Amino acid sequence: MVKQELDSLNLSVMKALDFFQKNQPPRLNLKKYPFPIVVGSGNAYNAGMAIFSQQKALFANESNFLTILQRYKDLIKNKSLSHAVIISASGEKDSIWEIKAAKKSGLKTILMTCSPQSSAAKLADETHAFRKLPEPYTYNVSTYLGMFIAESGEKAQEIINFILKLKLPRNFKNYSAYSFILPDDWAAIAPMLEIKKSELFGPNLSLRAFSYGEARHAKFVIREKKELVISFGDNKYFGDQKNRWQIKTPKNAGQAWAMAVSYFLIGLIQDSHTDYFRPNIAKFCNDHGYKAYPGAKPFTVIVPGN
Repeated sequence: MVKQELDSLNLSVMKALDFFQKNQPPRLNLKKYPFPIVVGSGNAYNAGMAIFSQQKALFANESNFLTILQRYKDLIKNKSLSHAVIISASGEKDSIWEIKAAKKSGLKTILMTCSPQSSAAKLADETHAFRKLPEPYTYNVSTYLGMFIAESGEKAQEIINFILKLKLPRNFKNYSAYSFILPDDWAAIAPMLEIKKSELFGPNLSLRAFSYGEARHAKFVIREKKELVISFGDNKYFGDQKNRWQIKTPKNAGQAWAMAVSYFLIGLIQDSHTDYFRPNIAKFCNDHGYKAYPGAKPFTVIVPGN
């Protein structure tokens, strides 16, 4: 029953793109934060890396944020570092103590969230609230796609048009391993794809992602005929020569495009192989998953939109 209720990742991507085509997120003015500490957990950390990739910034997660605050306290004191941007879809969990710690250190706090009524939003000096749709737990498609579009100004309809024209390799469903290679400018997207591997396939299917620079470092010592190597742009070196799918990127493509297209393709991989995610996500949310967070309650299998 749970399996029938949950969208595959590719369908969530198309729903999110359709939503943002009708509801273009307001542009983010990142110049207001010339040298921030950007903080996030899990994919929020990677999203922060992507959003602030074109400007000076420090990056931290829940494990090293306090260390970062201590290490750069001299820059905070002389106002070279003046802002902490906390990215948290829920505005709960770690974001609460992170905002408190940032304020105590003398930083102005900015929250980027999909939950404007959250505990963190009540504490932050400034909150940017983003729209999102109901989605299966862990997907977070509209969550971060809206933030990416707000930063880049990309048009969702152009991404939809590109996806609808995609022609899959003839044997797309027959591979047991898939790798993505992204341009170096989009390096922050690669770990987001690696996280999807863990969430959707666990140890059961190989899904890897690298920037072009990373791919050079012995990532393809083994050229496996059962691995499809998907590159955004030319790929002359990586993977078996007969099993390379080179996708030409549009001139105006940015990180919203890269996230949406790669997530869509991962959803197609999800649909074409044994379903590992949907039979297991309910137990994760209601049993062993939430217990790793002190005081947390069971997670919602379908996270509500706003």
